[in-house]
Amino acid sequence: MAPVLARAGALQAAERFAESKPLLAGHLAEAPDDDWAWQLLAVAHEKLGEYEPAERAATEMLRISPGHVGALILLSRVLLRLGRQSEARAAAEEAVSRAPDKWSSHFALSGVLVAHPSAPPADHERAYEAAHEAVRLAPQEPDAHQALCFAAVRTQRQDVAKRALVEWLRLDPSNTTAQAMYTDATANAPDVSAARAAEVYSAGLAGAPQSSMLRGGLDHATYRLLRGTRWLALGCLAAAGAMIDLFATAKDPTLRELPVPLGNRLWVLAVMVAIWGFGALLRYYRMRKGVQLNIRSLVRRGRWARIALGQAALTTLCALLISQIPWTGRSVPEFLFWAGLVVPLSTMAYDRRKTR
Repeated sequence: MAPVLARAGALQAAERFAESKPLLAGHLAEAPDDDWAWQLLAVAHEKLGEYEPAERAATEMLRISPGHVGALILLSRVLLRLGRQSEARAAAEEAVSRAPDKWSSHFALSGVLVAHPSAPPADHERAYEAAHEAVRLAPQEPDAHQALCFAAVRTQRQDVAKRALVEWLRLDPSNTTAQAMYTDATANAPDVSAARAAEVYSAGLAGAPQSSMLRGGLDHATYRLLRGTRWLALGCLAAAGAMIDLFATAKDPTLRELPVPLGNRLWVLAVMVAIWGFGALLRYYRMRKGVQLNIRSLVRRGRWARIALGQAALTTLCALLISQIPWTGRSVPEFLFWAGLVVPLSTMAYDRRKTR
């Protein structure tokens, strides 16, 4: 190997891809048929997100070494990035046909076939088979288990996806994508509460702070917590309505006389304080600092978060007005009760998945 190629390879091993390009360009000006130099140049362009130059470099390598499996795999990845799905698939399929015993060929084909969720089910099934073959050929390669995880998700094989994810994370524990997917799966388990999900996402973000999946998951879990405050407010409203006998009929001979005594009003106030104290404030102060910060952040950023919190505040205010003012008639408390009830119920049916 030429010394310049050794230096370029060392730079790429240190992830200094931009610095390797001038060395490779100078070498190729003198030796335009050096296929290894073209491959290194294609890798440098791909890592830097320069997909069109990467395609040209991979094509040059294939011109010099027709059917080179590494170049075909690289070309399939680059073409996929350029949105040329059919060409990427053709390159990956040729790599498989030329090297069926190489796990990387099957990995490349699986990656192309699962790239688009709207692809035909037959493509996703073939991607699953290719990923399975990659795992069979290279059970110690984390990328093979990654491909199987993605393909299993596409084909609705959730148990296989979970096992592949665990194995992927075992083999590559520092992989942020695997960490994010594992955290997301844990937080979305059926028996996980909103508070617990927020804690899980916050802990996951400590290890993968750039993960958009985890940030979105934390925002949604935080929004679920804010939505839950409306149930606390409705509990306060029910206590206030019961105190003033709003649920009794006008003909009921045991209907409470108004105004309600001060002692009863203070007792209901204590119940409301307990509902909010144990249901919200105590839970808030027991949460991780990251969750607390995200609650405040989401209220500033998210329109629906502010709506949910505003509805809870309005309903609680209606409960306070009903219970703490010594009303002599029930018409105004009834209006306040229905206002406090209708406002949160008006959006609760369809705002479950909204966060902003």
